[in-house]
Amino acid sequence: MTKAILRTLVVAVLLSVNVLPREGVAYGFFDGHRDEGRPIQIPINDDGGRQWLMQGRVCRPEGISRPQLVVINHGSPPRASDRPGMSLESCDSEVVQWFVRRHYAVAVVLRLGYGRTGGPWTEGYEGCENADYYKAGLETARQLKTMVDYLVKLPDFEPNGVIVVGQSAGGWGTLAYDSIDHPNVAAFINMAGGRGGHHHDRPDSNCHPEKLVEATSKFGRTATTPMLWVYVKNDSYFNPTLATAMHQAFIQVGGKADLVAPRAFGDDGHHLFFGRNGSEVWGPIVDRFLKTIKAPAS
Repeated sequence: MTKAILRTLVVAVLLSVNVLPREGVAYGFFDGHRDEGRPIQIPINDDGGRQWLMQGRVCRPEGISRPQLVVINHGSPPRASDRPGMSLESCDSEVVQWFVRRHYAVAVVLRLGYGRTGGPWTEGYEGCENADYYKAGLETARQLKTMVDYLVKLPDFEPNGVIVVGQSAGGWGTLAYDSIDHPNVAAFINMAGGRGGHHHDRPDSNCHPEKLVEATSKFGRTATTPMLWVYVKNDSYFNPTLATAMHQAFIQVGGKADLVAPRAFGDDGHHLFFGRNGSEVWGPIVDRFLKTIKAPAS
């Protein structure tokens, strides 16, 4: 068989096979582009003291010597079997490019238990009845803080004015991160953050939503930095009623957060942030928010 024929057969096979789960777009591990940016490895210990390296990449704007940093955090797929297959957003993905075009550097990193980072998944809890959303959120926050603390020590970036963005479970981590020490962070953006959605694989079914609201209130008591919350009206994980209840619980105890509920997006608004053309909806909202805080682009 000639090399030309072999290449043709390989291409045909790749085009005919759908290798990515449907959740890929929603949870931020679709990687169908070429620009891989600069690889980074961030050391972190699991809860047993064993060290792992969180795998990530940094995407930089051209012509900026020390850009301000945006750290984007992925969600968590409903099925545990999908976590090892997750990969990073590329530098030329829609989400990353929205920030890079505005002169921010962007870091995307896989947390413990996801994709090439490997290691134990430490953000969980023992079943629905024992759901501890507060503890799970703090573990996500610990990993986000580890990322930020590592990155701001590099000479490549402005160490202050970091913006932390998270989607779904990553968004939930932003609430928790706001509640703990974060001296280098100027703003948090929560895109459809929460836990316990699609209980029993059913849309609009959450595992003990009252516990989610209670944990949100705990985070709000010690949160100190402005937040933007974006929950689309047709989000099947965290619907408008639940999102509003969480927001009220957060701000009533002193948390600072603007809740925005855009129009319906596609079949499920939970996919907005990483969805194709999603930035046409969330982009103007985020742009307005960034202009109100002390974290302008370089």
